[in-house]
Amino acid sequence: MKAAIVTVGDEILIGQIVDTNSGYIAKALDKIGIGVYEMLSISDDRMHILSTLAFLQNRVDVVIITGGLGPTKDDITKVSLCEYFDDHLVRDEQVEAHVIELFERVTGRTASQINKDQALVPSRCKVLFNTAGTAPGMWLEKGNTVFVSLPGVPFEMKGIMETAVIPHLVEKFERPYIIHKTILTYGQGESHVAERIEEWEDSLPDFIKLAYLPSPGRVRLRLSARGTDENALKQRLAEETEKLNALIGDIIVGFEEDDTIEVVLGRLLAEKGMTIATAESCTGGRIAQMLTAAPGSSAYFKGSAVTYATSSKVAVLGIPQELIDQHSVVSSEVAEAMAKAARKVFDADYAIATTGNAGPAKGDADAEVGTVYIGIATPDTVYSEKYNLGQPREKVIERAANKGLEKIYKEILKN
Repeated sequence: MKAAIVTVGDEILIGQIVDTNSGYIAKALDKIGIGVYEMLSISDDRMHILSTLAFLQNRVDVVIITGGLGPTKDDITKVSLCEYFDDHLVRDEQVEAHVIELFERVTGRTASQINKDQALVPSRCKVLFNTAGTAPGMWLEKGNTVFVSLPGVPFEMKGIMETAVIPHLVEKFERPYIIHKTILTYGQGESHVAERIEEWEDSLPDFIKLAYLPSPGRVRLRLSARGTDENALKQRLAEETEKLNALIGDIIVGFEEDDTIEVVLGRLLAEKGMTIATAESCTGGRIAQMLTAAPGSSAYFKGSAVTYATSSKVAVLGIPQELIDQHSVVSSEVAEAMAKAARKVFDADYAIATTGNAGPAKGDADAEVGTVYIGIATPDTVYSEKYNLGQPREKVIERAANKGLEKIYKEILKN
C-alpha cells in the first residue's frame, strides 16, 4: 500500500514554520503497514490544491492532507475539496455544538459566526471529530483513493490520527506487515561500517532492506522487513541482527527503535544505580542537554558546570591556574582535571569533560580550530583523549558531545 502526505500552507514554503506533521504521519502509517510514497508541501492556492489532488488520485491508496482548515479566508482546503469532489458544504450539528461549548469553556466568550462555520463540512464526507480544537477532520473517497483532510495544528492532527484515521484505515485495508529494527553504532564512519558488513549486506533476502542513517559520530543501521507473516519477519530480523552483532558488536551500543546513545546510556546508568556529571567548555552544555532530554534522567544525572571561560574553570571547578598556564586551557591535563573536579563537585560516579576550540576563531588557547580534548573520570581512573574534529563549529560541538557519550558508555559497560 502507498500513501502520500500533503501539507498546505504558504508559511511552510517560506520557511516561517517547520513541517513536523509529515514525519509524525509517516511513522503512524508505517506502523500499520502503509508506506509513504511521497510528501508534498503546497501553497494556499485553489488551483494548486486541485491539481495536487488530481495528480495523486489513483497513484496512491491514501492521501493525508494537513492545513488550510482554519476559520479565516486564506484557509481554502475545505472549499477546494468540495470543488474537487463536486460537493457542497453542510453544517454538522455535533461539530457546531462542540465549537460553541469549547469557546465558552476555554475562552469565556461566545463563539462568533466565523467560528461556528468551522462546522461546515462537505456533505459526502465522513466527519472525524476533533476533541482538541474546532476544525474537524474529513474522510472522502474518489476512485481508488481515500483522501483525509486534517487540521494543521500538530496536537489536533495527532489526536484525530490516533482516534479516527488509523482505526479507519486498519478497518478498510488489508495491509502487509512492516517491521523495523534499528541498530545504533558509535565511533566509526559510514564507509568503514559498510566495509565491515559488506558480505552480510549482500546476502540479505529481498524482503529485508538496509538503510544507513549517519550523523556526526554515529551511524544508525535500519533493517526493514516487509511481508504477510509477522512472526516470520520478526524471527528473520532477529537472526540477521545476531549475524550483524558478530561482525560489529564492538561498536553497537543499542538495538531499540529510535533510541539514541543518551537514552541507552541513561538506561544503563539507571540499571546499575550509577550517576554522572559533566564539565563542559567547548560543547557549551550540549552533553548535559542531551542527557537531561531523556525522561527519568534525574535518577542518574547529578549536574553540569559549563565553564566556558578560562576564569570559570578556575573559579567554579578549582582548576589550578598554574596547570592552565603550564599546559594551555586546551590540553589533556586540563580536560582530566575538569572531569575529576566534576565528579567531586557533583558527587557522581562518572564524569565527562570537554575543552577545545570549536572555532571559527581561536579562543584562549593556541590549539588549532577543531581540536578537542575529552576527559573521562570513573571510580577507578581519570584519562583523556585528543581529537581533531574539523569544521564547521556546530559539527565540532556535535561530534565532541557524541564522542564523550560514546566513551563514557564503554567505561560503564566495563563495570
